[in-house]
Amino acid sequence: MAPRGRLLALEGIDGCGKSTQARALAAALGARLTHEPGATELGTALRRLLLAPDSPAISLRAEALLMAADRAEHVALVVEPALAAGEWVVSDRFSGSTLAYQGYGRGLNTAELRRVIDWATSGLMADLSILVDVPVEVAQARVGTTAPDRLERLGPAFAGLVRDGFLALAAADPAHWAVVDGTTDPAALTSRILAIVHERLGQPPGATP
Repeated sequence: MAPRGRLLALEGIDGCGKSTQARALAAALGARLTHEPGATELGTALRRLLLAPDSPAISLRAEALLMAADRAEHVALVVEPALAAGEWVVSDRFSGSTLAYQGYGRGLNTAELRRVIDWATSGLMADLSILVDVPVEVAQARVGTTAPDRLERLGPAFAGLVRDGFLALAAADPAHWAVVDGTTDPAALTSRILAIVHERLGQPPGATP
């Protein structure tokens, strides 16, 4: 039986560059690339409800529960089967995003959110969460040319709360988090992230040293 795979999560505020780094890391590791929200058929519908600017108003607890529903389906249909088969998985966002956005950003109780997340994922945690950190003004400039989604429309003050939340999560659990400078040249940043992954988790089975 193949050894269980590893789950890596790329986290950060919108515009930090985590999606670019998730793609590069998955390619370098030969890992499965996935994302939240929206990686499943149900998730696609939930993503529109959660992020489309014209979606109906959503109460804060309902927003958190919809995020949890997306993650439950994502884990059940994509992440857990891949890990059980021995694959490494790189996810563009995972549980840290709920704590940062709905907890620190929206002001919901993080202890309660952790219980919801734990139930939705059947206790699955990322082996390593990598926070791609950039100042809010840098992130805002990067996303300024695209149509903002419902959460991006909350502006720089909200983004600042979310960034502070991510940094607090990383500081509280350094064994499972690493923080990298998202203003670094993208190729150099990929090399840095890859070095951290190798240092913390080794390499996927069959990977070239």
